[in-house]
Amino acid sequence: MKITQVETIPLSVPLPRTYAGSHYSMTHRATLITRVHTDDGLVGETYNGDEDVHQASIQRIISEDLAPRLIGKDPLRVEARYEDMVPATFDILGYRRLPIMAVAAVDSALWDIVGKAAGLPLATIWGGYRTAVPIIAIGGYYGTSTAELAKEAEEYVELGFAGCKFKVGGASPEEDHRRFAAVRRAVGEDFLLMADANQGYTVEEAMTFCRLVEPLGLRWFEEPVHWYNDRLGMRDVRFRAGVPVCAGQSEIGRAGARDLIADGAIDVCNFDASWSGGPSEWRRVAGLAACYGVQMAHHEESQVGAHLIASVPHGTYVEAFHPDRDPIFWHLNADRPPLADGEFAVPDGPGLGIRFDWEWVGRYRVDT
Repeated sequence: MKITQVETIPLSVPLPRTYAGSHYSMTHRATLITRVHTDDGLVGETYNGDEDVHQASIQRIISEDLAPRLIGKDPLRVEARYEDMVPATFDILGYRRLPIMAVAAVDSALWDIVGKAAGLPLATIWGGYRTAVPIIAIGGYYGTSTAELAKEAEEYVELGFAGCKFKVGGASPEEDHRRFAAVRRAVGEDFLLMADANQGYTVEEAMTFCRLVEPLGLRWFEEPVHWYNDRLGMRDVRFRAGVPVCAGQSEIGRAGARDLIADGAIDVCNFDASWSGGPSEWRRVAGLAACYGVQMAHHEESQVGAHLIASVPHGTYVEAFHPDRDPIFWHLNADRPPLADGEFAVPDGPGLGIRFDWEWVGRYRVDT
């Protein structure tokens, strides 16, 4: 089997309102479909990332830099193909994250070919620890009242989520506690609640928030402190507050995740295969995490994350959004399994188990 073509299709979907976290906001949800064609007729298909601004650059890297390195080569030798692509990240004058995202997209599609060739879901090929994983929502964005936040959380229960990763860090710890407490009152004690500051607090602000929410059942505190000293700051929060800390999505490779884990900064690593090198890199990080007793999560992107989380015994939860915040999760994959009793069944089709709704793709395709 040989690779004959690498195709990309950008999508961008306008959202009904602006969604604001601690120091960012979003008006669109974007993704990039990547399709690796072979002379055998198998097509590896995936969609990755949420890079509306950088989509065109990632497309260009795939078509001009990665594809020429892959055409005519065996897609089943994924590690060899990964090494073929790595030199695209070597330009010290470029924005290194973009070629790493491009590699992630192609790596995911190559693995889809492996699964299709074997006739097995990737979760099974990667270890097959379980066939369903708990699913949590990402919500609690700013710009809504506490009553609206409570209603939103109740809707997550109705949709079948096991919990919610709640946005903090964009207000004072006291205000964020008030918002967090309103959600806890609305959903009861059995609903999982995580806090995600997106690097919004100082260490002392994070400590204050931890003290305030201590009675409210905080499953983990994600990226609690500012980026410029986050590894040491997260370690301080973890040890001083005694709460589980989660991070890893902002790392672009295994070395950054290694440092978080080895330095005792985190309890949960949410390395993102769709941003940072693909499933091949996530699996390397997962092996390292297992050595230190660190759990694995996956930042968003359930189409890849569900297979990865389900494949290992130290996996935690797959993540998704409210239908208004992420229409792509709810509509792009025509074979997306339903949510039931807080769990998401891993697609049982070969590879990633994605069957695109091409009519929906046509509606939101970006002309390039």
